[in-house]
Amino acid sequence: MQLDTVKDYLDITWQDTATDSKVASILNRAESTIKKYLGGEVDFTDETTEEAQLLLDCCRYIWNHAFEDFETNFGRQLYALRAERLVNAVEQNSDV
Repeated sequence: MQLDTVKDYLDITWQDTATDSKVASILNRAESTIKKYLGGEVDFTDETTEEAQLLLDCCRYIWNHAFEDFETNFGRQLYALRAERLVNAVEQNSDV
């Protein structure tokens, strides 16, 4: 996902290298978090996916110093996506 996309989602309209650096760090942490919850690599390039939306929301929570509430508020979506990914993996590897 592009840094500008995250900045737009967070309503960051100013240009500042310190802010860009902070948002880039937040984006990296949020990507790691979503990958951990979903159990592996995730493609965030398609911004219309649920994974991309969860990434943006995770960035929003980190930006607003509320990361501890992210899993509570998005746990259902995270676990449902992980289950979906696991089912897809099993289906792809089965002979059925």
